[in-house]
Amino acid sequence: MKVLLYTEVESIVSKAGIGKAIKHQQRALESAGVEYTLNPKDDYDIVHLNLYGPKSYHLAKKAHKKGKKVVYHAHSTEEDFRNSFIFSNKLAPTFRKWITTCYKQGDYIITPTPYAKKLLENYGLTPPIKAISNGINLEFFDRTKTKEMFRKTYGYKKDDIVIVGIGLYIERKGILDFVELARRMPEYQFIWFGNLNKTVIPKKVKKALKSNLPNLKFPGYVEPAMIKAALKESNLYIFPTLEETEGIPAMEACAMKCDAIVRDIPVFSDWLEDGKNIYKAKDVDDFEIKIKKVIKKELPSLVEEGYKVAQSRDIKKIGRQLKEVYEAVIKM
Repeated sequence: MKVLLYTEVESIVSKAGIGKAIKHQQRALESAGVEYTLNPKDDYDIVHLNLYGPKSYHLAKKAHKKGKKVVYHAHSTEEDFRNSFIFSNKLAPTFRKWITTCYKQGDYIITPTPYAKKLLENYGLTPPIKAISNGINLEFFDRTKTKEMFRKTYGYKKDDIVIVGIGLYIERKGILDFVELARRMPEYQFIWFGNLNKTVIPKKVKKALKSNLPNLKFPGYVEPAMIKAALKESNLYIFPTLEETEGIPAMEACAMKCDAIVRDIPVFSDWLEDGKNIYKAKDVDDFEIKIKKVIKKELPSLVEEGYKVAQSRDIKKIGRQLKEVYEAVIKM
């Protein structure tokens, strides 16, 4: 059994969450002993598609004609397409129709969470759908082996209270609330890692990026090593996202044993529990309250329980789950 892992425009998505997910797939298959190739010209038994562009669509068609199986990884939904780029809301219904057409090419569909699975089932998709986490590479996200360089790089003092955010410059990621929280709490330092092509950033987000608050930094995209260092050396990670299919940064925070607060949205309900392994906030006011309580230690740290969540999504376990899907689809 040989699998073709195919990702259209990989160079474009490499810095986004989907890019991380694809790298995780490669490591997962290696850990499970599944032979794979990235070259569509190679021979293969199953094509595992990660995106929904025309090349992916036609590759699925071609694979079927040759009697090969197609596994479609549904990383995207109409819901997480909205409130992203310029015109994304107007294009959302068309986007839904297109990805539904693409996902129907799959003999089997994989999506990161039970929440995302429910959304896809409402699209009228008929292939079997299985929820498999994108996973986390615990060997890489090892707090004890992470170099301390974050505070020195960005000029933070030892006693500065630093709060980290991670995500593309899109409204859906909660960046507007992040800026508002920095405005409300000048006694804390806020830093957001992420980037986006300026031509597709909505006006509201562009305005937020130009807020020029003395306690707020936007350093742009950074390499994973700096994300690890930031999660290790910061006081708190917050994820004010409004919609996700999973939310890889939340897993990374758990793996790095970083105190964290995420927005209380449905995607987290199946694997993150408020007050047990993470804290959740419903809106910007709630985030402000929770942030102050965590920083002042009026709420206990949940990092050890959070780490157990990361362990349950270890890349090696994901590899075994993917292998089971491949074995099932071969028999179909």
